[in-house]
Amino acid sequence: QVQLVESGGGEVQAGGSLRLSCAASGGTFRTLSMGWFRQAPGKEREFVAVVRWSGGSTDYGDSVKGRFTISRDNAKKTVDLQMDSLKPEDTAVYYCAAVYHGSSWLRAPLEYGYWGQGTQVTVSS
Repeated sequence: QVQLVESGGGEVQAGGSLRLSCAASGGTFRTLSMGWFRQAPGKEREFVAVVRWSGGSTDYGDSVKGRFTISRDNAKKTVDLQMDSLKPEDTAVYYCAAVYHGSSWLRAPLEYGYWGQGTQVTVSS
């Protein structure tokens, strides 16, 4: 069983930066593909970024590409999401997710078997 705990959320002004972190326990971290999703009130859960277990390849949602960076540290069993040039539309609860290995897609919530409790990010204009 894998447990995920997010941290680093908060409130920031538009144009600012935040760094989210997700700490994993249980399981074998190096074989987990790790993703970030977000969900704003009244909206569906949206793919943000993923870093795959093999080779560390990354992928980003179109709305965050070029502004957000995902990274993982297998020794510390953490995955971080650096968020720069934040916009009010980035306001959401951000969730960390994990799946053993995973497909080549990994953009759909249903592909993930483990989820954190979420952390709130609020970007004010």
